[in-house]
Amino acid sequence: MKNRKRFKFWKVVRNILFAIVTVCVVWFMIHLVMTKYEQQKYPARGEFVEVEGKQMHVYTKGEGENTIVLLSGLGTPAPAMDFEPLMNELSKTNKVVVVEAFGYGWSETTNRGRTVENIVEETRAALQQSNIKGPYILMPHSISGIYSMYYANRYPDEVKAIIGIDSTLPQMMEYFGESAFPTMPNYMSYLAPSGIARFMVYFQPNEVLPHAEKGTYTEENLRITKAISAWKTYNKNVVAEMNELKNNVDKTKHMTLPSDLPVMIFTPKEDNVFGKSKISFYQTQLQHVNMNQLVVLEGEHYLHWTRYKEMSKYVNGFLDSMSGTVH
Repeated sequence: MKNRKRFKFWKVVRNILFAIVTVCVVWFMIHLVMTKYEQQKYPARGEFVEVEGKQMHVYTKGEGENTIVLLSGLGTPAPAMDFEPLMNELSKTNKVVVVEAFGYGWSETTNRGRTVENIVEETRAALQQSNIKGPYILMPHSISGIYSMYYANRYPDEVKAIIGIDSTLPQMMEYFGESAFPTMPNYMSYLAPSGIARFMVYFQPNEVLPHAEKGTYTEENLRITKAISAWKTYNKNVVAEMNELKNNVDKTKHMTLPSDLPVMIFTPKEDNVFGKSKISFYQTQLQHVNMNQLVVLEGEHYLHWTRYKEMSKYVNGFLDSMSGTVH
């Protein structure tokens, strides 16, 4: 009797495991078919250029005296779509470029390390291959602040100004007394290719979509953002970039924003903690910069989701001040 019960138990377990495996295989096949379909349905907005044997996506809009290069934060799945409202505003009077790094948006993934040197050189190569001439106004969001710091120090003749969107700067961890850098386990890199990321996108769309008022982003934009998030969320390049953060900070923490380089930084309002805040941090970083402006706005880390119109006005005013233009 006991043996019979034990046999029935293991039979049930086997059937459950078989059912789970079957569902996973079916979902994986659905994911592959859907990805192929979406990639044909939603072609890239810009152009592809070859960098280190891989395809990078560069999206350009508008014309003007100034060329603004928008650089995304860590893990933003679809930068060209994420920046779209801000890009639409800025491109009314400027040439605006979104360079999607490897592992982001329509760009391919790469096996190259996500070092600050590689990321900056790839960005430069993409701009040069697209025949987009500098000097550039770098507009980095979040972690791209580190890359922009390196870019400005390594290639000063190619950078006309930096306009940061709540940008991470290499001295930030030390300023706030934080020693542990965030990391991601390598198994996270399997979320996108396995189809698990698609599952998350379907059932938790708010985790990948912008937190903006209805109408800020078009329905088509949101559909594309969801699709690209299913392809690219936490892919191997994003995971590697996070895990390279400490090394990239160590390589750049001796650098400062060049004193003769105009710098504007947007940051959200936040409460002081033991007398320190991002506002006070940015003030320390800007105090030696001859032409600087710190703009504090209501909002969250992705300020461009909700404050893109105000930001565009501030940017244009700052650029006018740089050139001595009076409107």
